[in-house]
Amino acid sequence: MPMKQLQALGPGLSAALLCAALSGPVHAEGRVKEALCPGLDEPARGTGPRYEAFFSPYTHHWTYSEEHKQVYALSLSRLLPEGRFCGFSLFSNSFGQPSAYAFIGKSWPGFWAAQPNVYASVSAGIIYGYVGKYKNKVPLNLGGFAPAIIPAIGYRLSPSAAVEVQLLGTAAFMLGATWRF
Repeated sequence: MPMKQLQALGPGLSAALLCAALSGPVHAEGRVKEALCPGLDEPARGTGPRYEAFFSPYTHHWTYSEEHKQVYALSLSRLLPEGRFCGFSLFSNSFGQPSAYAFIGKSWPGFWAAQPNVYASVSAGIIYGYVGKYKNKVPLNLGGFAPAIIPAIGYRLSPSAAVEVQLLGTAAFMLGATWRF
């Protein structure tokens, strides 16, 4: 679908289509050939959780601006083998615009031997939502779509729950909680 037609659908539907495209496998002749979320057909081993939800009620911007609005984010990730994950997030960006992020990522649990509950992760994907007069607030923005890389550090409170801080480039950090199920 050409970019202008995708934009004409509106931000919500455009973001949903993008998320679906990034999170689903590509099938040919009944086999998974390649996918942007490799391993989607191979859920994490064992009988443990298969998904992780993230909710953030708080974002702190490094620089104050009267234009900044409260940011809320909700994401859902599919847990995959070897600490990998893929998913999507819906959020209101710093300027109150509905936005989305489709991503793949990797997590390193217990990377700090002295604090085994501490983990690190990084996700990379496509963000949509910075449009109009805010289109230059994210680098490489083309029609509201831009690449993003988000590193995070978290603390696992239990096998299901954790608190996490995500670094949003040079703009801000986001504080939230995760729940595995």
